[in-house]
Amino acid sequence: MSIENQQPGLPLIGRGNEDEASLLNEDLAPIPLEKRTWGTWNYAALWISMSLCIPTYMLASSLIQGGMNWWQSILTIFLGNAIVLIPMILNGHAGAKYGIPFPVLARASFGTKGANIPAMLRAIVACGWFGIQTWIGGASLYNILRAWNPSLEEINLSGLFPQALPLICFFIFWLLNMFIVYLGVESIKKLLVFKAIFLPVAALALLFWAITAAKGLGPILSQPSKFTDTPSFFKFFFPALTGMVGFWATLSLNIPDFTRYAKNQKAQINGQIIGLAPSMTLFAFIGVVVTSATAIIYGSTEWDIVKLAGRFENKMMVSFAMIGIIISTLATNIAANIVSPANDFSNLSPSKINFKTGGYITGIIGILIFPWKLIASPDGYIFTWLVAYSSLLGPVGGIMIADYFFIRNKNLVADDLYKHGGSYSYGNGFNSNAIIALLCGILPNVPGFLLQIKVVSSTAFPQWISELYHYAWFVGFIVSGIVYLLLMKNNKR
Repeated sequence: MSIENQQPGLPLIGRGNEDEASLLNEDLAPIPLEKRTWGTWNYAALWISMSLCIPTYMLASSLIQGGMNWWQSILTIFLGNAIVLIPMILNGHAGAKYGIPFPVLARASFGTKGANIPAMLRAIVACGWFGIQTWIGGASLYNILRAWNPSLEEINLSGLFPQALPLICFFIFWLLNMFIVYLGVESIKKLLVFKAIFLPVAALALLFWAITAAKGLGPILSQPSKFTDTPSFFKFFFPALTGMVGFWATLSLNIPDFTRYAKNQKAQINGQIIGLAPSMTLFAFIGVVVTSATAIIYGSTEWDIVKLAGRFENKMMVSFAMIGIIISTLATNIAANIVSPANDFSNLSPSKINFKTGGYITGIIGILIFPWKLIASPDGYIFTWLVAYSSLLGPVGGIMIADYFFIRNKNLVADDLYKHGGSYSYGNGFNSNAIIALLCGILPNVPGFLLQIKVVSSTAFPQWISELYHYAWFVGFIVSGIVYLLLMKNNKR
């Protein structure tokens, strides 16, 4: 039995023995040319859909809460998305050319077994995002109850766990997500259509409310920056920019999961350029305006859209807003945070782990990661969550891009990606050069991370070493990419 490699002129992908079958299942096999039907506007629509989500709004509003004014926030978000667009397009090339997903592409640089390392790093991050979105949905459910029963107190995230009732709401929403996984991804299509209609309308309604309640756009946009000098601004700006890049650092790795369906390279490149930065910046602008308006309306900035919607006096308005957040969050969660990690977990053991099993694993880890603590404050959301995981994923991106473009010159032996003992087995299934390069890219950011989570004193490391963490994605990407190139080229001699 064989599965035909879908690129003309390439050999068949064999499944002649059990060992090779352990690298292949229906989800990991190349997409046939006749099934690669995604054009430019499919990719633009994909990015518009993924950008219009609650974390994007909270991303922008957290910058306002952190002290930026409106144009500083928008510029930071635009720059971050313009930067991450580069590895997004580069990593997407192999997916469009060979029809392969991210875990399979990673085998070229990390080895047929070693590919599980970047796949698991990416999967764990996706589990964290799944948990965050699930918490947002659960908190929205609790705020519906609170709107009709004002005696219920606000959610308190100062301790390790929230109160019992918000936690119960979280688990109810979690079970709903797991039920969708059980039904299969096809069941989410109608919810995605609802989200595509509801969320833009709701966002514009929220923008209209903010402008009206703040008595015009002028007072909102005149809110000053809290930074009194240039050094204090840049001290916040650079880690914030890293956080903006980190926001899509996951997709910049597993974008082949989507570009494998592209009609051609032009479709995935133009679609991503049209869809990513403009939609992120536009929706972020709404988050910036609304958050700036809350300082005028309530006297203090409110960065959390769930808490903000809970402040509305009209019970029906609160309920409507929360139901919309719940449905759109459910749709985003399944599409963005279940599909990819399910593929990554499947790569561990393709013959034993299918999409549903991978989805259940994602759900369980999403609880264990304590998502309510990750978004308890803007500081935790940007500097602990976004920057920290970018320090893990940046090095992986640097290695994969260096391997595909500079070592392989965009040419892969597609057959060997599905074989133990082929050119990507590196003898034992692990490419030691990739693992060394990965560690070299991660290590410089460890001191700053330990300082960020307050497990070491501020004087434990020299200041310049600690501050490398502010540039975590960039440091990891560049260091790992260069080390990998040097190691691989030395091995060829």
